[in-house]
Amino acid sequence: FDSATGTREWFRMPPGAATTTGDDGPMSDDQIDVIARELRAVLEAAVAKWLVADVEVGCFLSGGLDSSIVAALAQQQLGGGLKTFAVGTAGSPDLAAAARVAAHIGSDHHEATFTAEDLADAVPDVVRAMETTDPDTVRSGLPTYFVTQLARAHVKTVLSGEGADELFAGYAYHHAYADQPRAMADELTRSLGAMHNINLQRVDRVTMARALEARPPFLDRDLIAFAQTIPAAIKMRKFDDGATIEKWILRKSCEDLLPHDLVWRKKAQFDEGSGTVDALDDALAIVRARYSGFAGTETDLYEHLIRQSFTDPELFLKNAGRWSSGRVDGATAASH
Repeated sequence: FDSATGTREWFRMPPGAATTTGDDGPMSDDQIDVIARELRAVLEAAVAKWLVADVEVGCFLSGGLDSSIVAALAQQQLGGGLKTFAVGTAGSPDLAAAARVAAHIGSDHHEATFTAEDLADAVPDVVRAMETTDPDTVRSGLPTYFVTQLARAHVKTVLSGEGADELFAGYAYHHAYADQPRAMADELTRSLGAMHNINLQRVDRVTMARALEARPPFLDRDLIAFAQTIPAAIKMRKFDDGATIEKWILRKSCEDLLPHDLVWRKKAQFDEGSGTVDALDDALAIVRARYSGFAGTETDLYEHLIRQSFTDPELFLKNAGRWSSGRVDGATAASH
């Protein structure tokens, strides 16, 4: 916004490509290999760009594909010495996977565990920081809160894996689009435009509430521009036997970086893989008891916490994004 000239849109999301079939017929394996190699080069350049800082840069490492790729590339770019950070409940899948990735890439790895009691203590701070009542967003915000605390004790800036699911079709509901590449491409473009008040609001608000800067290399503008030219049909790839696999082209482009089973590991959301979901019922029971046995829904509880924290929360509550109907919507009013 400029007071003299008004508003101007400074970035326009490029439309996504759909199929691997064009005027010359289906795309060949050699052509797909070229795309995979170019994707790798663009991704390496994005990580290198986002590592430039006046302070040491670490990396969140959940053990999932996205953060593992970023950590592996960052370790290569730095020539060693990368600090990585993982959290979860004791024995959670993310902690085990993150430890394997860290050992494979040789990072200086740090991890911490949390309990249901720890989650209960964190819920009010997380809800207040994120300014949302959406259960899915809050659930993902809780492990982000703990990994932020861990990382901030060692570094001031971290790289994270946000954006890969939206660019390369990484969510469970994307499998339903496997036979609809045009619809898939449009949905990915739409969901990229909705990140500002869902996943990016989560990572930005929770990290900055603890004075940690989080940088998402997958959302580098050059990488977005290239990824949007990749056909959706090789992002969510469907094989002759009917099986589908999410983020196929991303996995292919980076499969030399990590152990084979981790590259092709099925995606788990941060709150699931970290063990947050399993511990949350106990944590919410503790929170409810602390607020005189509050009996409303999980969403009602988060709204109650927000209304206790802010004088007039209506403006941001009506504009807060939320996950709904198997996909993400831009604002509460659009989620029904």
